[in-house]
Amino acid sequence: MIIKYIFDRIVSFIGLLCLWPVLIVVAILIKIKMPGGPALFTQKRVGRHGKLFTMHKFRSMTVSHSGSSVSVAGEARITPLGAILRRYKLDELPELWDVLIGNMSFVGPRPDVPGYADQLKGEDRRVLELRPGITGPASLKYRDEEELLAKVENPIEYNDTVIYPDKVRINLYYLNHYSFVKDIQMILCTVLGKKMVYNNELI
Repeated sequence: MIIKYIFDRIVSFIGLLCLWPVLIVVAILIKIKMPGGPALFTQKRVGRHGKLFTMHKFRSMTVSHSGSSVSVAGEARITPLGAILRRYKLDELPELWDVLIGNMSFVGPRPDVPGYADQLKGEDRRVLELRPGITGPASLKYRDEEELLAKVENPIEYNDTVIYPDKVRINLYYLNHYSFVKDIQMILCTVLGKKMVYNNELI
């Protein structure tokens, strides 16, 4: 995956170089509309080989909340501005820095909080051979995950028993059938909000 590594470094650098005005504007809006806290949200996530790293995102929630790691659309802890940032994935722009320094990739499994990916067993643990990604096949399939969880009675249970195992399945297929061409297609589908066929399913 050398070409993937080189692509990540070059494109993330170009992205930061071109998008820094957007990053500054979003940060200012957060400080104005969501006072009392930092513009950036940092959190320890499980990275490649199970090692923890600090992930960077724009803050989209209130400062003092005690919610779970599973987000549901319409939660009170998500601010109006935060909801907009999350809808258009603007909250994830700071992750370009995580890609640049090698903690993440453009395409791969989403970085999980401790207690999920680091607890994988057997063959499923091979998912940790991948760098976490800003997008990926599982992210595309569950791009409306928060809305989906808002419709079920027990969001945490549904995530743990249905969504998360399916994400592991999809990410294992990605690891075993890696294609740089598919990476590019997934990035374009993420940016353009389009769907694609992957492993005989529409994601």
